[in-house]
Amino acid sequence: MAEENKNTEQDLEVQDVAGMATESQPEVEKQQVNPEKFLKEFNWHNYEEGIDPIDDDKLEEFEKLVEENFVDTLDDEVVTGKVINITDRDAIIDINAKSEGVISLNEFRYNPDLKVGDDVEVLIDVREDATGQLILSHRKARVIKAWERVNKAHDESLVVNGFIKCRTKGGMIVDVFGIEAFLPGSQIDVKPIRDYDAYVGKNMEFKVVKINHEFKNVVVSHKALIEADIEEQKKEIIGQLEKGQVLEGTVKNITSYGVFVDLGGVDGLVHITDLSWSRINHPNEIVELDQKLNVVILDFDESKSRIQLGLKQLSQHPWDALDENLKVGDKVKGKVVVIADYGAFIEVAEGVEGLIHVSEMSWSTHLRSAQDFVNVGDEVEAQILTLDREDRKMSLGIKQLTPDPWTDITSKYPVGSKHTGIVRNFTNFGVFVELEEGIDGLIYISDLSWTKKIKHPSEFCNVGDKLEVVVLELDVEGRKLSLGHKQIEDNPWDKYEEDYGVGTTHTAEIAEIVDKGATIDFNEDITAFVPQRHLEKEDGNKLKKGEKAEFQIIEFNKEFKRVVASHTAIHKEEEQKIVKQAAKKAAAQNQEKTTIGDVNADLQALKDKMEGKN
Repeated sequence: MAEENKNTEQDLEVQDVAGMATESQPEVEKQQVNPEKFLKEFNWHNYEEGIDPIDDDKLEEFEKLVEENFVDTLDDEVVTGKVINITDRDAIIDINAKSEGVISLNEFRYNPDLKVGDDVEVLIDVREDATGQLILSHRKARVIKAWERVNKAHDESLVVNGFIKCRTKGGMIVDVFGIEAFLPGSQIDVKPIRDYDAYVGKNMEFKVVKINHEFKNVVVSHKALIEADIEEQKKEIIGQLEKGQVLEGTVKNITSYGVFVDLGGVDGLVHITDLSWSRINHPNEIVELDQKLNVVILDFDESKSRIQLGLKQLSQHPWDALDENLKVGDKVKGKVVVIADYGAFIEVAEGVEGLIHVSEMSWSTHLRSAQDFVNVGDEVEAQILTLDREDRKMSLGIKQLTPDPWTDITSKYPVGSKHTGIVRNFTNFGVFVELEEGIDGLIYISDLSWTKKIKHPSEFCNVGDKLEVVVLELDVEGRKLSLGHKQIEDNPWDKYEEDYGVGTTHTAEIAEIVDKGATIDFNEDITAFVPQRHLEKEDGNKLKKGEKAEFQIIEFNKEFKRVVASHTAIHKEEEQKIVKQAAKKAAAQNQEKTTIGDVNADLQALKDKMEGKN
């Protein structure tokens, strides 16, 4: 029995050796058949490293399995993972990497229904930290994906859904893909929004209209979605419009210059001047928001989608309803609606106005501003001066309701009569004085004073001062009155002409030494000039300032208030003789009523002779 078992074991060994010989037979045959080729293709590197050769088919199969079951865990890459477990604090995410990642449940607060088996997007923050843990972030992945979606929506003009979270200055904050975007108030709707709070908490469709990548700002618009449709609707409506057509609309917006009316998809403007035939200060005096009213189409522009509407044109023009019997000269009552510098507009009937020019408000020729006579809102009575029904113009007057003060001017203000008036204004040549309302007179600057040399009337009096005047001239036709103030008193130079005539002698003091001579004061009105040659005293010296001496008048001109005196003529016979001759000649000429020019010529000749010019 033992012998039999032994034989069996020997037979098995023989069979194994035979099998091995069979398996290695092809390799041995290959080495034996072509040993040179075998040595040339032999992989000595694998032999030295102890690497067993593997078939190409098996390598391809292995690479395919790796590609299907494992991810290349690059940093900052967004991949899709599967929730394989949820704890009290974390979610375990499998992304087919060497290890699973852990993400805090705080990042899934927006999704309270998260469960095992859900697919979630995650960002690979770190492939392997110090403990070998894979670090993932769902929040960061959501932000990256959200910006990709927002950019795509902007670039491709896609419509996105958003949730209006709250109000902010100038608009609303909208949640789009988890990103807070700004919705301007003007982009909520095509019509003005008065209640922003009504939109908070609503889901709406938007278009992404602007992205600022530098500041991570996104601007969205709901208005942009409906504008295209509205433009088409506008063109269709405008294409059916006709001038003069009456439509019903709703007041959409009120501005200081007019009212915008919604005609059912297209807006038209009723300018403030087309709201009422009467003057109004603001459109809200006529209409209010959301009011329905009929309007007439005045004009429209298809290319610019502009429609001009009218409201007042639906009623009869007030001028057409004006009393036919109204004529020039009739008295009317009305309310002051507008005041301008040149006058005031009076509404005598609704939509019918007449102008009262400032010159027709008072008989006074001294014009003032219209505000001095009336105020807006005043009820006034006036007389119709002109009436043009075709051009729809009317001029009125207030002063015509009182008598014209110039009617009996000759009896009230005859030439030579004295009166008291009020200074109203100045000119370079004189002063206007009002004697009563409607009657002004002019005092020329030369008629203000007998003695003072006045360069401008303001040196003599002030506006508002009372002045006594004398009527010098009266032009009834030209409505002009010439007055004088100095004529209230006698001319003191008439008396001075006798007291200080040529040849008279007076004692005075040298007041000032001036060029070519000196001046002396005989009284407060008369300042005489003493030529240089006539300052010589008897001892040959000349008079000095402050020195008192006797002087003889050698020239007296009442017209120009000019007096010339000489001290030398007192002690020199030749000069005395010349002065006496000149005095006699002047007296004779006055008796013969010679002209002022002749007297002046004689006096000038006398002066030239005494100064040694002849």
